[in-house]
Amino acid sequence: MFWIPTLYFAMGMPFVSINSVAGIMYKNMGITDAKIAFWTALILFFWTIKPLWSPFLEIYKTKRFFAITAQLSIGVLFALVVFTLPMSDFFKYSIGLLAVVAFCGATHDIAADGIYINALTNKEQAKYIGWQGAFYNMAKIVGSGALVYLAGTLEKSKGVTNAWMMIMGICSAVFISLAIYHYFVLPKESKPQASTHQKSFKNVLDELLKIIKTFFTKPQILWSIGFVIFYRFAEGFAIKIAPLFFKAPRTAGGLGLSTEDIGIIYGTYGSIAFILGSVLAGHFISARGLKKSLIWLCCAFNIPFVVYALLAFYVPENLYIIGAAVVFEYFGYGFGFVGLMLYIMQQIAPGEHKTSHYAFATGIMNFGVMLPGMISGYISDAIGYKMFFIWVLVATIPAFLVTMFVPFPHQEEKLESQN
Repeated sequence: MFWIPTLYFAMGMPFVSINSVAGIMYKNMGITDAKIAFWTALILFFWTIKPLWSPFLEIYKTKRFFAITAQLSIGVLFALVVFTLPMSDFFKYSIGLLAVVAFCGATHDIAADGIYINALTNKEQAKYIGWQGAFYNMAKIVGSGALVYLAGTLEKSKGVTNAWMMIMGICSAVFISLAIYHYFVLPKESKPQASTHQKSFKNVLDELLKIIKTFFTKPQILWSIGFVIFYRFAEGFAIKIAPLFFKAPRTAGGLGLSTEDIGIIYGTYGSIAFILGSVLAGHFISARGLKKSLIWLCCAFNIPFVVYALLAFYVPENLYIIGAAVVFEYFGYGFGFVGLMLYIMQQIAPGEHKTSHYAFATGIMNFGVMLPGMISGYISDAIGYKMFFIWVLVATIPAFLVTMFVPFPHQEEKLESQN
């Protein structure tokens, strides 16, 4: 508990900063929805292709080394973003730096998950999976909640550009502090992960090809890949447009919320609901088993997206109604998200190179979110917010189909007996 919460908070912050916080920042600085959705989704591609360099993390240094180095690098990069925001062509420079943040964040994911998988037994993984997911998404409270709220407050007195320069500066300080803290608390690996003679490009490339081959020859892997892609498919559309819909003026079909309102409702109350859902899901799965729980988790994850369609059609002004809708959606999101991560951890990753295979699976999962996110802005602009969120509900259908038939190549009883 001294390192799991902070490590997964550090994992969540880069993703949240790019996927949500940057969207609000660019929206307030005059960038169009389509441009925001496309570019912030595109640079998430690093989380999809991260398996391609995961073998290097298996061979060189330790996972602990890469986790700390990535955190320090992200801190420096956020500091550089600060200096780009006053420029006339700030978007291309800042989005370029955020792309490097995405690369470092994806690298951090590999290292952090490797530490988690190797330091804990399967029973402990199930025990702490809720806390892992909770603190990963605690980043939403700090990022899209507290920082967005603070940005909205600062915009009134400091102006939009200066406000967001200060927010990026805070992000920088947070990551540099986390790197220092984790230097002292992360589990230390007793020996190098590979001997010196293995450290050649050819051996690393051979290892990568072996990892790819063994991943795609796992039992029933194609169906598992389909499950990983489509479980979050509808989310890929919704997550990009929802905060922009909240911010858009009512004359354009949005809710017309202020930046502070979004920070409180969407980032804070919603994220707290997510954490509660994540923790309760861990107990739910422990009591029933993942196989019996998965369809219920899928329902909890996807059905609540209906609240965005209701908000788009009725456009309520009451903040309590909007907040209640977001809390409901985020609770279900947190409850259902845990099932996907535990499935990847215990049904896809097990075997040789489990860290790299876990990275492959989570990379594919992020592709399932990235692709709809890239086109979500164009669809929203073309059909409007009302029909867009109806489309999100249609996009949930594949998730139910794949979940009903998803394979379980590793029996849960067998996994427990291995401990």
